[in-house]
Amino acid sequence: MKHLLTLALCFLCFSAIAQKELKNKISDFGTLMPIESASIYVQNTTIGTVSNADGKFVLQVPLQFASDTLVISSIGYKSFKTTVSDFDNTQEIYLEEDVASLDEIVLVAETRPKTGNDIVLKALEKLSVNMPEQPYLQKGFLRHKERNRREFKWLIESAITVYDSAYTSPSKENLKINVDQVRKSYDLRDVDSLLTYTAYLKENANRVNLQARNLRRDTIKTSSLVKAIKWNDTRINGLQNLFESKLNVFRNVNATRALFGEDVLDTHQFRLDTILVDNDRKLYKIKISESHKYVNLETKGVFNDGYHAKGWLYIYYDNYAIKKLEYELEAASKAQKSRSKTLFDTQINHKITMTFREYQGKMYPNYIYYETPKLVNVGYKPTKPGQVMEEETNTDERFYYTVQEVLFTEIILDADRINEALQHSWDPDIFAVKPYNKEFWRNYNTLLESEEDEKLIQDLTKRSSLFKD
Repeated sequence: MKHLLTLALCFLCFSAIAQKELKNKISDFGTLMPIESASIYVQNTTIGTVSNADGKFVLQVPLQFASDTLVISSIGYKSFKTTVSDFDNTQEIYLEEDVASLDEIVLVAETRPKTGNDIVLKALEKLSVNMPEQPYLQKGFLRHKERNRREFKWLIESAITVYDSAYTSPSKENLKINVDQVRKSYDLRDVDSLLTYTAYLKENANRVNLQARNLRRDTIKTSSLVKAIKWNDTRINGLQNLFESKLNVFRNVNATRALFGEDVLDTHQFRLDTILVDNDRKLYKIKISESHKYVNLETKGVFNDGYHAKGWLYIYYDNYAIKKLEYELEAASKAQKSRSKTLFDTQINHKITMTFREYQGKMYPNYIYYETPKLVNVGYKPTKPGQVMEEETNTDERFYYTVQEVLFTEIILDADRINEALQHSWDPDIFAVKPYNKEFWRNYNTLLESEEDEKLIQDLTKRSSLFKD
């Protein structure tokens, strides 16, 4: 037993030190401003991360890759490269701008598209070549946070696995998600349970004319209210919704009435802005704007129609692979503007950023940022006759929004490992509380919190402990 204990301790110590931690800050050389969402990765591997709002990052790299090249790149900048073993955690990294103007384009034998619309249509045509053709697994890290204008109300951090059979297959039947581990899970929201319960009954019990004011909380089981709240969280912010819906823009481009489907130019217009450089490769920077029809997400049970799109699309010049999407849906129809103002106090209902990383000639999801307002608390009502709440206070407390970030940390193409994973049960429920496994998280790559988020998370942690006490 003594020998086994010694061996176990040695193994744990070796596991803890068999990684090199790379931690630093990335800034613009000219402005000294932090660079957000820069890519940090080990060349020819799937190990990588992205920088946070402060330009900071942390990356755990197994020592077996110590002699490999570390690449730090961001669109519009010259890349920084060094070996993993030579990386200096004490010297801040500065990236210089690197812009390729339109004048630098040279004539080639192939007739190239000249307008933004034609470039995007070409990129969509090339998706079947540039996106994965074979089944794969991706390991990733999810941070789900919900807040009002004052403070964090909800935080979940999970390790997830995503299985995808291929780009050409429908995601609803051929994409699986599993929550492997949970690191943090705090929920201190002020949920209007009756409002949520009413929506639940309308959707699941066909009580379309039901109003929340006609229900009495003391006649409803707490378990029923909790079930309704979880149902609402899942339909709005469940990972299935994020990966299987229209917002997974390019993976689901072949779905019926996809955002970037056959009628993409009816709802979007694209204008070529300039040509930039990313890690020594040219790419088109294309502006997204509205067209003559509204965008409709067609979310079941949610009025998700009447939007105009805006944002940016970055497409590689050489093979038309899509590198990055920055996309917003803004309320545009009269009905959607009224709804958005009343329920959310914002006209931006959906904001999504997606970046892709090339590995073995195919583009895989690298990072997803999704932000959406959420109806949780309808506002504090005066408790005494004649009492009036301050509008500013009420507004700060009332309106919630959710941010979900997914960082993919590993791509698995080995057929045996994929088949083995598929033999197990898959559970995509990110809201289920699970025990904390300290050893699992010791060397798992995660997103580094921004300084502001770190303070808010610490505050949430303290309030959660007091709440439990």
